Amino acid sequence: MRRRFYLCLGYASLALGIVGIFLPVLPTTPFVLLAVWCFARSNPALAERLYRHPRFGPLLTAWRDQRAIPRHAKIYALTTLALSYALILWLMESRILPVILAAIMGSVALYIATRPTPRDHADVTLSDVHDR
Repeated sequence: MRRRFYLCLGYASLALGIVGIFLPVLPTTPFVLLAVWCFARSNPALAERLYRHPRFGPLLTAWRDQRAIPRHAKIYALTTLALSYALILWLMESRILPVILAAIMGSVALYIATRPTPRDHADVTLSDVHDR
């Protein structure tokens, strides 16, 4: 029963993550992270398939192994947050909502900005080979 729940939640999260690729309002990364977490508990083969995915795999592996976010992903996420907040300021007539969203989005931006950048294991391996 629990495996089925995690499997359904994993598929739903992955679907929302895919929709988030096309809708800038919906974040992709948290849903894909949730999907791989759910798949690891319900169907490890599906989790492994996400880790091998050409687009998501390197990001998921960096997060799983190092709790790190690649520089290009940080720049994209922070730019998207800033543009979204600018759009909110432009479209909102409320005075309190932008303040609340600034606190939330600012916290998310701070969290993203303070995550480490992944160490590249390929560079270490290549430099070790060249040194010998």
